[in-house]
Amino acid sequence: MLQSSTHWLARGAKLAALASLVTLAACERPPMQSEQSGFRGTGMVQVVNPRTLEDKVALNAVPMATPQAPAEGPKASQIYQNVQVLGDLSVGQFTRLMVAITSWIAPQEGCNYCHNPANLAEDSKYTKVVSRRMIEMTQNINANWKTHVADTGVTCYTCHRGQAVPSQVWFKTDHEPKGANFIGDKAGQNSPAASVTLASLPNDPFTPFLLGDHAIRVNGTTALPTGNRSSIKQTEWTYGLMVHMSASLGVNCTYCHNTRAFSSWEDVAPQRVKAWHGIRMARDVNNQYITPLTEVFPANRKGVLGDLAKVNCATCHQGVNKPLLGASMLKDYPSLASGAK
Repeated sequence: MLQSSTHWLARGAKLAALASLVTLAACERPPMQSEQSGFRGTGMVQVVNPRTLEDKVALNAVPMATPQAPAEGPKASQIYQNVQVLGDLSVGQFTRLMVAITSWIAPQEGCNYCHNPANLAEDSKYTKVVSRRMIEMTQNINANWKTHVADTGVTCYTCHRGQAVPSQVWFKTDHEPKGANFIGDKAGQNSPAASVTLASLPNDPFTPFLLGDHAIRVNGTTALPTGNRSSIKQTEWTYGLMVHMSASLGVNCTYCHNTRAFSSWEDVAPQRVKAWHGIRMARDVNNQYITPLTEVFPANRKGVLGDLAKVNCATCHQGVNKPLLGASMLKDYPSLASGAK
């Protein structure tokens, strides 16, 4: 009996040690670096793990730009057929940009990812139709959303990073409409997903905010019972979006918010205004440029509910507070900054 008890005690100790290792593996070990961003005592501090910085720098390296092509000479629309965008570029400029876009999006497939090699002008491949619209989307962002992207701007590489489909996209979630008990509609809760960093929050905070224009708030603006319509579910969706934004930019909540009054717009960091515009920019991109292409895409490129891959904060930021760590590729490809009115 004593031997049996000793055996189970030893086994329990091993299990406890293993559990502690698992727990520690989920944490980031010290030392960490912190930078104060607000008044002392407010808790407005950004915490950084210095051991991940090198990886982030590598992931956000900007590809070398090819030498500029001369603007002189015939225009692309005069030489090539079916040039519906970028036709005002010279043939040299047009060819340079096409080569760059190919390397940004389909470096393995090459030009044939979008074009029929037997007839480059035709639109038989859906990827060509989509790419044309995405170029217009990029021009629109750079021309009309400077409130978020400023003069740094975006290019195809900002999101794609050498992949046909950006690594950070989202689809509508086909969550169970009812829970297993009396709780009713789960709204995607308690189904841990990367979209909300494995939290128990609703795993699709994007549909109400980055497709729809639901109010993003936790606090009601007036007292109960008649004025406060900020439901618990709406609050949970808001938290889900905020958790996503924090993880997407690799920052704490205090990067944007004043800890003394999270809902207040007084004494906030300028990043909160940028974020406000960024949410509306993502909504504009999803509704005006991506969703209308639904019938163009084949079934294998759609989600379980038949929708397309859409953008959120992570699509561009990919773990850093400024996409590509603030480097601007737009200065090397100015044609992606014009054309949208």
